Amino acid sequence: MTSGGRSSLLFERWPRFAIRHPWVVVALTVISIAAFAAAYSLHRGSYGDAFSLPGAESQRMADLLKERFPERAGDSAYVVVHVPDGVNSDSAAGGVESLRAKLSALPKVAAVSSPYETPGQISPDGTTAIINVLYSESAADLDHSVLLKLRDLQEEETRPGFRVEAGGAIMRRIEMEPPGISEAIGILAAVLILLLAFGSVVAMGLPIGTALIALTSGFFLVGIGAAFVDLPSFTPQFSAMIGIGVGIDYALLVVTRFRESHSAGASLDQSILTASRTAGRSVVLAGATVMIALLGLWAAGLPPIGWVGTASSLIVLLSVCSAILVLPALLRLAGRHIDRWRLPGFSAPSPRDETGLAYRWSRLVQHYPVPCVVISLGILLAAAAPVLDLRLGSSDAGNNPESFTSRRAYDLLADGFGPGFNGPIILAFSIEGGETKLIDELPAAMKETPGVAGAGLPSFNDDRSAAVLTVIPATAPQDAETRQLVGRLRSDLRSRFEGTGVEPFAGGPTALFIDVGDRLAERMPYFFAGVIGLSFLLLMIVFRSIVVAVKAAIMNLLSIGASFGLLVAVFQWGWLGSVFGVHREGPIESFMPMMLFAVLFGLSMDYEVFLVSRIREEYLSHGDNAEAVARGLSVTSRVISAAAAIMIAVFLAFALSDQRVVKEFGMGLAVAIFVDATLVRMVLVPSLMQVMGRANWWLPAWLEKIVPHFMTEAHSQGARRTAPINEAP
Repeated sequence: MTSGGRSSLLFERWPRFAIRHPWVVVALTVISIAAFAAAYSLHRGSYGDAFSLPGAESQRMADLLKERFPERAGDSAYVVVHVPDGVNSDSAAGGVESLRAKLSALPKVAAVSSPYETPGQISPDGTTAIINVLYSESAADLDHSVLLKLRDLQEEETRPGFRVEAGGAIMRRIEMEPPGISEAIGILAAVLILLLAFGSVVAMGLPIGTALIALTSGFFLVGIGAAFVDLPSFTPQFSAMIGIGVGIDYALLVVTRFRESHSAGASLDQSILTASRTAGRSVVLAGATVMIALLGLWAAGLPPIGWVGTASSLIVLLSVCSAILVLPALLRLAGRHIDRWRLPGFSAPSPRDETGLAYRWSRLVQHYPVPCVVISLGILLAAAAPVLDLRLGSSDAGNNPESFTSRRAYDLLADGFGPGFNGPIILAFSIEGGETKLIDELPAAMKETPGVAGAGLPSFNDDRSAAVLTVIPATAPQDAETRQLVGRLRSDLRSRFEGTGVEPFAGGPTALFIDVGDRLAERMPYFFAGVIGLSFLLLMIVFRSIVVAVKAAIMNLLSIGASFGLLVAVFQWGWLGSVFGVHREGPIESFMPMMLFAVLFGLSMDYEVFLVSRIREEYLSHGDNAEAVARGLSVTSRVISAAAAIMIAVFLAFALSDQRVVKEFGMGLAVAIFVDATLVRMVLVPSLMQVMGRANWWLPAWLEKIVPHFMTEAHSQGARRTAPINEAP
């Protein structure tokens, strides 16, 4: 591949073109972004919380209701009215009926229930009533202005002695945090860190500008994609988190290599070419690893999660393209002004520098390699220990901050009716000429079922080919007992209706998220194996070493384990919950392990590529493993530290979000990157590479002959001076 046409085009011919015609490249970039923006304004879609789970019982029930109960196809909201003096008084009843009339007049509202006509909609103490509001369309399909009218009405109707709150799918969409705030905080933090790393406003601006090109283009393209596929509400934040981090990191690597070459005396044009040949190839490899991990989310068997991975991988691809296609032109335009107003003491270190802190630290670690390995492994394993108590599930509105009306509505329902009212289980029946008497008898039977707090009366469609009824659990939606109840109901219903011509289903949002967790748990081992396997092959091909690839996989798993351990301690156990803004303990989102694993494994591989590429480059030039590790760590420590600091700052900015899912992502990613860039890269890698010696670069001769080549230009030059190790150590 190093001599192939595609490689020559990307790393030789294109940089030369960008150097000769930088304004042409800039113009093409601006035109592309403008075209994306125009397409977005015409065809942008919306994000929602609609999940499809092909083959699951909850999905089959949803399909049945859509076919035979079309009037129930839309999403709903519930409005909770709390009157301390009782909702049955004349004045309170008049207020409730007036509220019902106003709710019925809202656009796209198909039906509004009356708590006085529907059994079980007034709490036992008579102070709380529920009004169910059914919309004609799903929340994802409704215009945001239509949704806001519900919140506006809820706020207008609230007054002393007459409290109105709202929850449900419609409110989840309304309370979805818009993109912008966390992204701005992350970029501002990146600006400050790059100023410290580069000491130059011009040098700082290049990675920021390059990342913004990719992020802006990706925002438009993902928004267009939302018009054609179902993308969860957290997709913009998740994609932006990844895009800002990798976009700045990839450009940072190229700019650092350019400055290093230029400061060593190379011409401006030659420095750009050197950066493209070396750092550019590392960027492609790092980006490919992240994309492999993200696209691996399709193995979850959950289309919305797969599309989130695809959207994020698109952002990564654009970040790579921006770094290797646009950045050479920007470097040519910046020219010799890149280091203008440089701060003293912030120049790029030389690979031959033996006085830097990183070089001396590496030598210290190499002098005591075994104790360093034992101590660092002990710390990582202790941090990962809480994972043994990991409980997957789906958080409910009770985890929202109290500033959300959905949280206040949740609390009112839990206090007035019991926690199960926040997560009803829907039973549906497909009737193919069977006897319906058993369905009519179900409410009485359900009330005798352990874990059930109540059950409504069945409703039949016009031709009595389907029926539905609602079961209220005795426990909250996210409780383990609710999961067990869904399993019991399904088993009992199958036995009860076997051979009757009636097919029962247990579904609804609560059951759907239980099915999602079961599906993800089933697919998780295959996903982990696939991502690790493909990344192993890629690293083995690039570094011509089995040991490096195995070590990288193990180190990344340790970083990820420490990250998961923190999530369990904070979000599930509630440790320091008030400090981190965690309002209530609960399970870790069922899709979190797979998504975090995909992102963290890919990002950790970035640092592995940055560091080991330089170590191998040094090793191939002189064959001294210990010296190569020390010098490689010395010359890359600043760029890795800056890149990690940027990532951590960006991810922590997202951890400030009020949305629990986004907060989990932000904190999990920030902790893993911190651990990876400090304990792993600064302690474990040099100490293990010292212990392994020449075995670091071992690749059996028979494997050397069959694996393809993908090496940086410097690697190719070094390989002609030092033959690769292809015999067992």
